[in-house]
Amino acid sequence: MNKRIIAIQLIALALIVVFTGAVHAQDSKSIYYLNFKPEIAEVYDEISAAYEAETGVKLNVVTAASGTYEQTLKSEIAKADPPVLFQINGPKGYASWKDYTKDLKDTELYAHLSDKSLAVTDGDGVYGIPYVVEGYGIIYNQAILNAYFATEGAVAASMDEINNFATLKAVVEDMTAKKDQLGIDGVFASTSLQPGEDWRWQTHLANVPVYYEFKNNNIDLASDATKEITFEYGPNFKDIFDLYINNSVTDRKLLGTKQVADSMAEFALGRVAFVQNGNWAWSQIASVDGNVVAEEDIKFLPIYIGVAGEENQGLCTGTENFFSINKNVSEEKQKLAEDFIYWLYSSETGKDFVTNKLGFIAPFDTFSEDEKPTDPLAKEVLNWMSKDGVTSVAWNFTVFPSQTFKNDFGAALLQYAQGQIEWDAVSTLVVDEWKTESAN
Repeated sequence: MNKRIIAIQLIALALIVVFTGAVHAQDSKSIYYLNFKPEIAEVYDEISAAYEAETGVKLNVVTAASGTYEQTLKSEIAKADPPVLFQINGPKGYASWKDYTKDLKDTELYAHLSDKSLAVTDGDGVYGIPYVVEGYGIIYNQAILNAYFATEGAVAASMDEINNFATLKAVVEDMTAKKDQLGIDGVFASTSLQPGEDWRWQTHLANVPVYYEFKNNNIDLASDATKEITFEYGPNFKDIFDLYINNSVTDRKLLGTKQVADSMAEFALGRVAFVQNGNWAWSQIASVDGNVVAEEDIKFLPIYIGVAGEENQGLCTGTENFFSINKNVSEEKQKLAEDFIYWLYSSETGKDFVTNKLGFIAPFDTFSEDEKPTDPLAKEVLNWMSKDGVTSVAWNFTVFPSQTFKNDFGAALLQYAQGQIEWDAVSTLVVDEWKTESAN
């Protein structure tokens, strides 16, 4: 009797193991991807549906709120079912997440990376694969600028003359004086300084003076020399920032209430002539109800800050978007993630999403010439990158010390805009906190 009971128990246990294994196998046919970009979250809903339809594998995409990615990743990666696919923003991001990043040098996607130097590497290992090359600068409405050039006493006759800060400043201030004549509410869109929305200034705009400081002092970006800065070109940052906030559609004291979406809507509705942002902003402009800006009128201008030789400066071009795969999940999950990212950048369906929905300029040789983006801002990035004698500004903000530094810098910029502190306090914070956060 005991033997029969034991046999029955063993059979039952075997059935439980088989059933559990089947459930786990079914569960394993899914990929948890923690997405960095809120502006493309809806596109990933479409990608998920298409990928599951083609492969049977479910892509679960969670999107972190703007400015909270690192915090969200820390929380999610500690869970029992952590992200399999996630993002790092370059060497600094890799330093934070090296205990989780799988070596991707043998993956199919890396094999097709056009410029292997773009990858995040450590020794012979590859721990981050860039999935988009992007550019940012000052987006402008050519129709409004043409109207300005036709006004009496215009300080420039065409965009070709605006190739340095002094000329840009003169044009902007003259346009402000003529804004009623031009039918605009302000020259620049709102400088969104709400916490979590201020990355365009504490990261992207700040990149330009930092780029010049590193470049002109021959700083090796892989060395400890990046752990301190003097903010040598801080006065130049102040000049362009002042130009933005003093010629804005929104009073500088109210900028803490503004979001990026507000500024993109102001541009799309023709209320302003300029807005600083990147080529990813095309989807935001195009989706605004009542958009009045024609595609052919959407152009890019470099961010000039008054540095010698900037007449030959291009857009800020690079990436801080690198795919990484969690090495601490099962090998099956890792392989599913590898297969997905290769599908996205090699299959006809995936490439169509990359080019026409995500609007990415993809750095892989799997794309033919007629598969590259056709949206106006992506075309402008490609145009600026191909100009003879023009040097793009590298994305040195990938070595910014921490998110805390950027958040505190943004908060100081808001206080400065509101008149609560002087510029010297902002400059001091940048230098001091860069050093302490780098040490941490």
